[in-house]
Amino acid sequence: MTFRLRIALFSLATVCAALFGAAACGSHPATPATAAAPTLRDLPLLPLPALVEWRSGAFTVAADTPILVPDGNADAQGIAGLLAAYVQQVRGLKLAVGTGQGSGPAPPAIVLAIDPQAGGATDEGYQLDVSAQGIRVAARAPAGLYYGAVTLWQLLTPDSAQGAPVTVPAVHIFDGPRFAWRGVMLDVSRHYMPPAFVKQLIDWMALHKLNTLHWHLTDDQGWRLEIRKYPRLTEVGAWRIPPEGGPRTGGFYTQEQVRDIVRYAAQRYVAIVPEIDMPGHAQAAIAAYPWLGSLGDRPAVSVDWGVNPYLLNVDERTFGFVGGVLAEVMELFPGRYIHVGGDEAIKDQWKASPRVQARMRQLGITSEDALQGYFMRRLETLLAAHGRKLVGWDEIVDAGLPADATVMSWRGAQGAIAAARAGHDVIMAPSNALYFDYLQGDGHDEPPGRPTLSTLGNVYDFQPLPAELDAAQARHVIGVQANVWTEHMITPQRVEHALFPRMAALAEVAWSPVAVHDWRDFLSRLPPELGRYRALGIGYADSAFAVRIQASPGTVPGEATVTLANQTGFGEIRYTLDGREPAADSPRYEAPLHLALPQQVTAAAFIDGQPITSARQLHIDAASLLLRNSDELQGCSAKLPLRLGGPLRDDGTQAVYRVDIMDPCWIYADMPLDGVSRVEVRLGRLPYNFQLGADVRNVVSRPPLTRHGELQIHRDSCDGPLLAQVPLLADTAAHRPETLSAAIAPQAGTHSLCLFVGHRASGPLWVIDTVQLLRDG
Repeated sequence: MTFRLRIALFSLATVCAALFGAAACGSHPATPATAAAPTLRDLPLLPLPALVEWRSGAFTVAADTPILVPDGNADAQGIAGLLAAYVQQVRGLKLAVGTGQGSGPAPPAIVLAIDPQAGGATDEGYQLDVSAQGIRVAARAPAGLYYGAVTLWQLLTPDSAQGAPVTVPAVHIFDGPRFAWRGVMLDVSRHYMPPAFVKQLIDWMALHKLNTLHWHLTDDQGWRLEIRKYPRLTEVGAWRIPPEGGPRTGGFYTQEQVRDIVRYAAQRYVAIVPEIDMPGHAQAAIAAYPWLGSLGDRPAVSVDWGVNPYLLNVDERTFGFVGGVLAEVMELFPGRYIHVGGDEAIKDQWKASPRVQARMRQLGITSEDALQGYFMRRLETLLAAHGRKLVGWDEIVDAGLPADATVMSWRGAQGAIAAARAGHDVIMAPSNALYFDYLQGDGHDEPPGRPTLSTLGNVYDFQPLPAELDAAQARHVIGVQANVWTEHMITPQRVEHALFPRMAALAEVAWSPVAVHDWRDFLSRLPPELGRYRALGIGYADSAFAVRIQASPGTVPGEATVTLANQTGFGEIRYTLDGREPAADSPRYEAPLHLALPQQVTAAAFIDGQPITSARQLHIDAASLLLRNSDELQGCSAKLPLRLGGPLRDDGTQAVYRVDIMDPCWIYADMPLDGVSRVEVRLGRLPYNFQLGADVRNVVSRPPLTRHGELQIHRDSCDGPLLAQVPLLADTAAHRPETLSAAIAPQAGTHSLCLFVGHRASGPLWVIDTVQLLRDG
């Protein structure tokens, strides 16, 4: 008996025909109308295949099950070796690789075969068949065979039972990708990531059927690629002094390291697209070779967050430099695409430079935007002469698109729409959903980053095809990509936390046909994937499922009302009140808890009796109900909020401060002040190293009332009555927190408090860590 899986009102046979053509799907008989369809949760697969048919029986894979490949096929041999390694790492089964006939399984065996008739019309398509006699994965090309092996790896790792045989249900899978470009951008300019981690990332991408690593190698904060013709790019441009002082930091990739990484990626069917950013984001290059700049000065490699003003000039000598750099880049990276940036090119230096203005007159160019268009067309001509294709961020649309450029749309969809309507290929990478430096959750235990949320659900719900495009224009949308900017990610561990599990959601958006997308089914298939992450050593974020414990004063004195929730509403929340870790038999949260103080609440989310998050804990007493951290305080405005990492606290944890860097001011909202006699504020001090461009004029400055500055606390508004004024200590160690205590006069009723530090504009950035109100007694 055969069952075909269906989703909502869509027939997956129709999906298959749309992806691969009717002929490729015509051999699959229609499902009887009375057949009961298994659910997606029965297959622990991410991303979901395009077509699934269930059949009778199953096949058990044990340690003695061989993987057979055709004689003399090096690609299949390599893929089989990777499959065996993945299975051993996650499941603990050591499967031997041998050679055998590729026309069908030699029972009992797993067979990998290159078959011109398999996998439909795309080199990345494959088909996978499981019967009682064995498993066969077939594809017309090695890339498709690799992706079929990845699907089989997932079928063989539904749980983490080490060394145990695994029974795979009989199934037929016919699959291929929705988009050709399925990418992740890794920024290594802000913070250098070692080659071993770059290889790890390539492995993890390939296991998600993502095929393009966009490698952001240069920017204002660092030049990471060895260019032998211009050695100072790495001798000078790869290093910077941290804003708080100390030894220099940085690093770069030698050409041999790059070749090794490119080979490694090719073996996993991942293309690497290098980015050499220009004409803006060029301060590190100009620090190395000042003659590349527009004003003749010699900047240092930037230590600032933000957009720096340094642009390459447009002299012929500079285009010679660019040609020399790109010649070595093209020799190192054999792929079709070269990314040249083109974004955030502030034109102030071009406007102020007599040599640039003279060059514009010589060229007959009347605006700086048009000059950037000329710059980009020069780059496209250079790349096209070598058979390469230029990719740029969507600002190149504003500057006048080069004839054959591909546009990477990050400022929403408008750049993509304009480019696709003009006949240009487009990659969708909008910041609102696919910037993975945006935080995944709003808990105070999230790491530093942009406090704008891009949750797991936001990523999964992203629609890559703008509704404004007609069918012909939509065909120019060739892919989708997430971007990992590392201003706030100092270590590979922080990058892992940002990427996972959002990479799983990205993979399903990029690979699976939209007809099979279902958020709840995706969540039900995620726990096995998280188990694989743990086996692979991936430090993923559990933000989507982490329990947030919220406590507020109860209606009865000496009590608190406690609510438990998580972001997705997925799983059961179980809790304890005795400090122990919750277990499957711990009380299940059903409604708000009314608890006598003090209490210690510990909670975690469970699915099928297994925890899917680490436990969160909150100690609740009378004082904690009056405590707010910076994430629980409101900003006085919403100009440019960030969550910045500070020094280590006395307990070894890192302080994380939410602060609007253009208006560092906080509101402690709507608190009954009856009986409150004192306020304790824990402050941190950070270097103000932000490049704000023209927006610097909009920074709110609050001058000090005392010599060294002071903490001010106002009632109801920042212009309201001054309740307290506490001078800062002149000898406070730089970047170390301090706690200020202020008595306030008796107040009555519910009020908000406004808190800020008055200080000189050139001073450090004072930030609030916590605000504690204290009542009499």
